Amino acid sequence: MAVTGTAAAVAISLPGTAGAEDTPAGRAAASGTTPGAVPGAGGTENRPGTDGAPGTEGTGGTGGTDGTGGRGAAALAPATVAPAAAEGPRGTGTDPLTDAELARARTLALAPADTAARQDVDGDRGRPQHLGTELADPAPGREATRRAQVRFYDYARDELVTRTVDLTTGKIESTGTQRGVQPSAHPEELRTALGLILASPLGKGVKEDYRDATGKELKSADQLWFNGDVYRTHRERNVPEALSRCGEHRCVRLVTKVRNGAWIDTRNLIVDLSARNVVRVG
Repeated sequence: MAVTGTAAAVAISLPGTAGAEDTPAGRAAASGTTPGAVPGAGGTENRPGTDGAPGTEGTGGTGGTDGTGGRGAAALAPATVAPAAAEGPRGTGTDPLTDAELARARTLALAPADTAARQDVDGDRGRPQHLGTELADPAPGREATRRAQVRFYDYARDELVTRTVDLTTGKIESTGTQRGVQPSAHPEELRTALGLILASPLGKGVKEDYRDATGKELKSADQLWFNGDVYRTHRERNVPEALSRCGEHRCVRLVTKVRNGAWIDTRNLIVDLSARNVVRVG
């Protein structure tokens, strides 16, 4: 009676499982097989697995397989990479600007007549230096309208020009100009700066370092990897008088290296792109 009472107590405390082993299905579940099942053909074979589940081997596969969920690795189709969806001429909502929209935004922003007097980093008139184009925030009540914000730097006036254009109507919605504001440098500006360094007497050391590293002569900026950004005087302890207008002028500092080779230290050479002048610091 004591044993019967204990069994009943266990059955009550474990609902849904107690007593299940006392049936053919229960005994089969306890042993890891199903009645009449052939290992590897419809049930799970009671082998040790790696995922903490009985009836699997290698990677937690089922059906008596060897860890691949099928008849071995040969049954798996080779992995493929789906091609990227073709980009349409226009995006929707807050999608990034498409290549077509980027080109259209830049063309629209250059349309006004005052563009003819503006200059890029190389002094060419009619095309102020492009710095970047991005999707503009939607206007209230016009969330579906795609707008772009285009930024230029006009070297003729040393000012940042920002224009917002409506990509649907083609209209320029606003134009703003700022002086003393220096966004990050564009790669075209950095290339021009490197060319000015190589053309300067201060570029002699750069050419010597290149010759020592490669045994060849440095003749153009294309032979170097380069990067850099705007030189900001408020971050420097000692600013030479020749660089005192940086901030009003567009000035940059470069880091350079031989392509797939050694670094060439140009951090002490600051280029005033507005004045087209190279100055040594430090």
